[in-house]
Amino acid sequence: MREFTEQELVRREKAEKIKEMGIDPFGHKFERTAFAKEIKDKYAEVSHDEFEKMNDTATVVGRIMFIRKMGKASFFSIKDKTGPIQIYISINDVGEDSYTLFKTADIGDIVGVHGKIMKTQTGEVTIKCLEYTHLVKALKPLPEKFHGLTDIEERYRRRYVDLIMNDDSKNVAFLRPKIIRCIQNYMDHQGFTEVETPILSTLLTGASARPFITHHNTQDLDMYLRIALELPLKRLLVGGMEAVYEIGRVFRNEGMDTKHNPEFTLMEAYLAYSDLEGMMNLTEEMFQTIAKEVFGKMEYKFGGYDINLEGPWKRVSMIDAIKEQTGIDFKKEMTVQEALKLAEEHHIEVQEHEKTVGHIINLFFEKYVEETLIQPTFLYGHPIEISPLTKKNPEDGRFVDRFELFIAGKEFANAYTELNDPIDQLERFEEQLKEKDLGNEEANDIDMDFIEALEYGMPPAGGIGYGIDRLCMLFLEQESIRDVLLFPTMKEKK
Repeated sequence: MREFTEQELVRREKAEKIKEMGIDPFGHKFERTAFAKEIKDKYAEVSHDEFEKMNDTATVVGRIMFIRKMGKASFFSIKDKTGPIQIYISINDVGEDSYTLFKTADIGDIVGVHGKIMKTQTGEVTIKCLEYTHLVKALKPLPEKFHGLTDIEERYRRRYVDLIMNDDSKNVAFLRPKIIRCIQNYMDHQGFTEVETPILSTLLTGASARPFITHHNTQDLDMYLRIALELPLKRLLVGGMEAVYEIGRVFRNEGMDTKHNPEFTLMEAYLAYSDLEGMMNLTEEMFQTIAKEVFGKMEYKFGGYDINLEGPWKRVSMIDAIKEQTGIDFKKEMTVQEALKLAEEHHIEVQEHEKTVGHIINLFFEKYVEETLIQPTFLYGHPIEISPLTKKNPEDGRFVDRFELFIAGKEFANAYTELNDPIDQLERFEEQLKEKDLGNEEANDIDMDFIEALEYGMPPAGGIGYGIDRLCMLFLEQESIRDVLLFPTMKEKK
């Protein structure tokens, strides 16, 4: 049988007392006329004496966050989604029955108040309660500490309590959708169409990642939760939609840390007749638009650095960046054995499926360069082996026309001049199957329907993917992905 604390038992007794008064302890519809912040902002500059000549009223509703009971008159504050406002209540104004009802109130209860707007002698905008409405009895007490749950794991598990107690968490919750809406408005004004594509697939395609597997009962068929949005969107380019994007959940069966969550929000965009440079320009302008329109500033603290989003952003090739850090020039032709020798000399471990020059170049980048890219940097010119969906560089077929955006040593976007040659694409898929046979669990399947789509002709195009959660971390100046997700994936509580 469930056990209750002494406080919880008292609150349940009060709920019964409220019932005996003929009132539902868990309330009904309530009409408000204003929010707390609107009232405080509107009347902030009105003097105490001026209020004596006014008779403005408002009806507000919210959760009780503070009570000071003083016999026949009391102060309390309620908090709605915009913030707190102080209430003054007196038996002379509301009558004995309503004041008796008020005396059953606890911190955490939800109540409605209609009253006259006034200002106390200390200058605080306050509502003098004329009508008091009980709405919801909270059967559990809120945490005593003002900032809410001190156990950070419990903050994420019980996000509802965190949002009640922690204004910073609530601000993040309200600002994240504003960022996404700004992105949508920006993309729409660039001529893109927002679309939706399937979450369930029978093939593992579009990125290098381990999938979540589920089962379709009717068809008795194992299916994957999507790891990327790419191939369906590129089919739409074949169909003539020309400029498309999607913001949606994707699922990757990998570890959890401050930068990764198994389900996360990805945005991918594809623009016919564009290329890598077009995607760079789109990205730089989109980030700067968010900075100006949502936050009104260009500098942010992230990852322990002061990040400046003013342009133009740095553009550097992967092999030039490696040469700058190590002195090694991977632009020169070399054999796999020569590359393996360089890796050994630099204490870089190479897995069996990574024994190609391209993979070894990427390992050098990850060890020596990635964490040095602090200010916004477009890093381009990736090896073909790690980019199965990207168009080859016309000047050097060992590399592809791809870039990643790095800020504070972290990847924020991944872009391609898209591969639209069906013959080349099929060969790349076949190479991926060989890697899968060598133990690469993240290698792609062959999507023959996509190959057929390319055979109808896909226009030359630029494409890009953005991790929306990480983008939100930058703008909201949060160091953990869990702080920008309302409900992050958590380990099972023992």
